[in-house]
Amino acid sequence: MNSILMLAFVVLAIAALAWGFERYRRRFIRTDLLLAGGAAVGLLAVAFIPAIYDQIGNLLNIRKRYVTVSLLGNVGLLACVFYLVSLVRANRGRINDLTRSLSLDQANAIQADGGGETIGVVIPAYNEEATIEKVVNSLPETIRGYLVMPIVVSDGSADATAHRARSDGVTVVEHHLNQGQGGALQTGFAIAMREEASIVVTMDGDGQHPSDRLERMVAPIMNDEADYVMGSRHKGTDYSGNSVVRRAGIRVFTRLINMLTKSDITDCTNGFRAIRGSELPKLTLTEERFSAPELIIEARKNGLRLREVPITIAERQAGETKKPQLGYAFGLMRTILTTWIR
Repeated sequence: MNSILMLAFVVLAIAALAWGFERYRRRFIRTDLLLAGGAAVGLLAVAFIPAIYDQIGNLLNIRKRYVTVSLLGNVGLLACVFYLVSLVRANRGRINDLTRSLSLDQANAIQADGGGETIGVVIPAYNEEATIEKVVNSLPETIRGYLVMPIVVSDGSADATAHRARSDGVTVVEHHLNQGQGGALQTGFAIAMREEASIVVTMDGDGQHPSDRLERMVAPIMNDEADYVMGSRHKGTDYSGNSVVRRAGIRVFTRLINMLTKSDITDCTNGFRAIRGSELPKLTLTEERFSAPELIIEARKNGLRLREVPITIAERQAGETKKPQLGYAFGLMRTILTTWIR
């Protein structure tokens, strides 16, 4: 190796060490120092003892030294990429936690009056100004003596969703950054638990979940027949207009959940559900986008009694679906497997 190239590798090694040292000195993150040290050692080895890569190549049955060096370099680069992805995810998690905390602070000033048993109806809404007012106003004031407490979470809406949802007896909070349906549900659940709601219901803000089915949803919990009640469009009627491919996909994922959890459900993506309030804190909820499978699997893992009831899914009253068109199947699969394994 000529002296200029050797000097270049030495300079790069010193630069890597300097970066790692500075990062560690500022934030004391050991991983940064270890990555920088590993990169520096590899570069110095290329400069001063390149024959070591021949020995590594022999172990890997690689005859060309440059191929071995390239392979090890790509492995190191891949490790750095994974590390950076983990940092991004951790930072995003902290931002999301902060966003939800700010939303909970809003609810402190406008929370519903206590007293008596309540049904917290959590409604995540993203740009639903055309329908949210009608959805909120359609809710009954009481069901079998339980006070109905609407909780609307405007999830980073850019329209007048929060303004349209506000009326007497309705708790409305806003996420300043979009958190996804799962993130909005977590905020709504936190408010419902703080209000000590006996039953927590979730329904969409687009009008597809008719409020006249609410009593049917909560009755099994009131009668102590179930702890977690799911609405099923396959046992009832579906006017949502889902494509044949989407309906087939839902059935496939439903069967996968049934196989993994020894369940017998028919509709794993329905957002119309009721949960016994005292059981809600047992569920570990981290999913921000594809929350329905996570809730079902967590309920089974924690021994909640599941029940399905037939419901009608109405046609969307306005606007377009917010569900992602690309990656939907991948997101569901990822959520099901990660929730089942953890």
